[in-house]
Amino acid sequence: MVDYHFVYKDVEGASTKWDDIQRKLGNLPPKPPAFKPDPFEPAPDPDSAAKDKSWIDEKTEEELEDLEDVLDDDRFLEEYRKKRLGEMREAAKISKYGSVIPISGSDFVREVSQAPQDVWVVVILYKEGFPECGLLLLCLEELAVKYPATKFVKIISTDCIPNYPDHNLPTLLVYNNGAVKANYVGLHSFGRRCTAEGLALVLCQSDPVLNDGQNGSDPSPKAVLEGVRRRFIEKVVTQHEDHDDEGSSSD
Repeated sequence: MVDYHFVYKDVEGASTKWDDIQRKLGNLPPKPPAFKPDPFEPAPDPDSAAKDKSWIDEKTEEELEDLEDVLDDDRFLEEYRKKRLGEMREAAKISKYGSVIPISGSDFVREVSQAPQDVWVVVILYKEGFPECGLLLLCLEELAVKYPATKFVKIISTDCIPNYPDHNLPTLLVYNNGAVKANYVGLHSFGRRCTAEGLALVLCQSDPVLNDGQNGSDPSPKAVLEGVRRRFIEKVVTQHEDHDDEGSSSD
């Protein structure tokens, strides 16, 4: 059965000419504005966001290698990626030592005299069975870990210099750019008590011998000496705190 009460409705917001005339005469209220949905905005996608310098700085070397295809279309980021890889590889190259390296007489020229110009080399002439040599070696091993951009090597004294007198042991030689910059004969050169910190202060009195690889390949002597002093103070404070903790626990 037909529903004669049905009222036809046009598209929402549409108007007839008759309605328009009636609105001009004031017989109908103003036509409501047509419905417009809010503009579509996709959810943010971190992978599609613009990449900048800080985004690159956070990547490891392996991640930068993986990004090669992604960054091919962006010349700035590609150039920056290469620069960052170069910096990271250079830093790894600078900090490549980290231990006292044993060498023989035939190795001396290659390992010491022909070391890179920006690398300081500390050589200990020693012999097994000499307590003074053992003590100085322990100090050098500690410094080698803290300053991995400085090269530390050890060589049997008579392998380096034939007939070198035992009473001169231990002897330290400091090389840079193929030349001897300093030499220290005997343990007394480093004070009454030879410690890694005392040895570091002596080595850095006039030259930036010790390099941790964090401040460039050629830091100033003043900056290096300041860093050595800071490390020494930090160690003393740490030892003092540990001693206090042990004392309180024993109570």
